[in-house]
Amino acid sequence: MLSWDEYDEPAEMSAPKTAAAAPQQAPAEPTPAVVAEQALNQLNKEIQTEIQQEAQAEVAAPAAKAEPAKPAASNKELSKVEAAKEAINNIDVAPGLEELEMGARRVEVDEKAMINCRADLNQLVPMKYDWAWQKYLDGCANHWMPQEVNMTADISLWKSKDGLSDDERRIIMRSLGYFSTADSLVANNLVLALYRVITNPECRQYILRQAFEEAIHTHAYQYCIESLGMDEGEVFNMYREVPSVANKAAWSISHTAGISSPTFQTGTPETDQELLRNLIGFYAVTEGIFFYCGFTQILSMGRRNKMTGVAEQFQYILRDESMHLNFGIDVINQIKLENPHLWSAEFQEEATQMILEGTELEIAYARDTMPRGVLGMNAAMMEEYLQFIANRRLAQLGLKEQYAGAKNPFPWMSEIMDLRKEKNFFETRVIEYQTGGALTWD
Repeated sequence: MLSWDEYDEPAEMSAPKTAAAAPQQAPAEPTPAVVAEQALNQLNKEIQTEIQQEAQAEVAAPAAKAEPAKPAASNKELSKVEAAKEAINNIDVAPGLEELEMGARRVEVDEKAMINCRADLNQLVPMKYDWAWQKYLDGCANHWMPQEVNMTADISLWKSKDGLSDDERRIIMRSLGYFSTADSLVANNLVLALYRVITNPECRQYILRQAFEEAIHTHAYQYCIESLGMDEGEVFNMYREVPSVANKAAWSISHTAGISSPTFQTGTPETDQELLRNLIGFYAVTEGIFFYCGFTQILSMGRRNKMTGVAEQFQYILRDESMHLNFGIDVINQIKLENPHLWSAEFQEEATQMILEGTELEIAYARDTMPRGVLGMNAAMMEEYLQFIANRRLAQLGLKEQYAGAKNPFPWMSEIMDLRKEKNFFETRVIEYQTGGALTWD
């Protein structure tokens, strides 16, 4: 019988040398166990060879890998660690030098500015504008959530055939239709445009808080719409379908879109004035005028013990928006103070025109939502109120009032807008607003 060594010899060496040789017995076939062992040994050799080749390729060019990493042996994992260590040792800070200058001196408060500031935006302190930080703290203390408001009575009244007049239902539908998208437009302007060009950390801190509050407001309108079982598509698309609503939304977009381009940068008189246009259109008009007809109508309804859940949420939203408005006016005036050349006579005329255009659009909205007298008010009274509001906005910006003799026909609105305390006129008690956990609804 042949040995395994003889079995592995070449065929010509193991063949019979002469025909006369005695017949040899055929070599025995290897057992299945032996065959399996041979195959396993060969497979292990191939795996080890492949692992060594991959490890050598990673060390030579770790960044050249195009495919996701596969589970590997320990030596492969070790190569990744070594590559990470090498990358850290060779880190180059030059590309981020403008944002992170190693060894730079500490920021001085006098170096801070509202726009076009080169100081480190990542350092909140020292603060230059204490009023901005205080507004941030006040906003946090005023936190609330829509689900905390009981909508049971509103649902019952809305579903009742005789609970509300057609004019009252029209007001509710129009208000939710406009506000449900208006606060989204405001949030877009904050997050996509304004935050990027305001170069003061404490003001940016408040802008982040305001953006969160705008999300809460949109949530509140959705909560009202869902609770009352309204057609959500009809309400949310109203700013595309109802002219008086669409005109306000279109005006806001056209006057706040200039700084939304990713390539927009301040630093020239023209671009700095474009930012001021955005701030005036965004804060003084959209939040400072466009919101007031709807707020007054809904809160007047609440004072008559109708739709009190909706009205309560609008009360909280008005408190938030009043603080937004005051913040925006302060930012505008601070930019004027630091950059007086921007506030030219020509630009003041343009700013005045923006306020007047916004007022006329809101008057048109009032006429559309109140074709007849309702809730102790009518379109003529609302027109005078909006003119009174417009005069306030002009005065806050240091501009001349344009509506001589305009008075406030709704003095109770001034009481509601107190930022520290608001009278809960549904239950005739005064409540302190602190945080959502501290609010009580009993």
